[in-house]
Amino acid sequence: MKAFLYGVALQWKLDLRNKGILITYYLVPLFFFLFVSTIFTSINPTSKDTLIESMTIFAISMGAFLGTPIPLVELYSGDIKKAYQVGGVPLWTGVINNFISAFIHLLITSLIIYIIAPIGYDAKLPEYPFRYFLFLAFFIITCISVGTLLGLYVKSVTKLTMYSQILFQPSLMLSGIMFPTDMLPKALEYVGYAFPATWGLKIFTSPNPKFLWFLPLIICFVTACIMGIYKLSRITKE
Repeated sequence: MKAFLYGVALQWKLDLRNKGILITYYLVPLFFFLFVSTIFTSINPTSKDTLIESMTIFAISMGAFLGTPIPLVELYSGDIKKAYQVGGVPLWTGVINNFISAFIHLLITSLIIYIIAPIGYDAKLPEYPFRYFLFLAFFIITCISVGTLLGLYVKSVTKLTMYSQILFQPSLMLSGIMFPTDMLPKALEYVGYAFPATWGLKIFTSPNPKFLWFLPLIICFVTACIMGIYKLSRITKE
């Protein structure tokens, strides 16, 4: 247990030293939050009602899709993998350590937004904080599972950037974070349903979220776990 906790702590510290991860987990999401929140609240004062939720979903989507896969690509496509094998360290520990570290980073970013938004922009706090953070944890886990899948299947950082953007950009534009989805053509609105951010925003901003809204996220998480376990088994045998 001590070795496992040491591995998680080490991964967390390594993430803080990785400029690419630091940018995607903290710098860009928080800069975007500060910059866009100023514009949104000036143009449309009612955006304060959902500012925390929309900016949090943006930060989580960016961190999970653009940041989480990086350490895994570096681990399983380089010499680090050989070091794990020589040392007799199970390769799956890299996934678990990275998953927990990513969760902590994204939770910290979400807390920063949760604290600053009401103070700096008079944003409305969630009516039920316990339920909000419960949903937040579930949403973070779901998005990280997708990011983990990218890290396992993509073999180079160059390709990773392309695939990550394919997930992240539609999440930003089609989920309702930037503007209401009813402004989109119906075809694009339906495409948006394929991304976790769309369902996350519906769940976070509804006073009475429906169970059916959770199903796409649950399916996404379970599918990512199955595909991830399969890929890990293949990597271990290589």
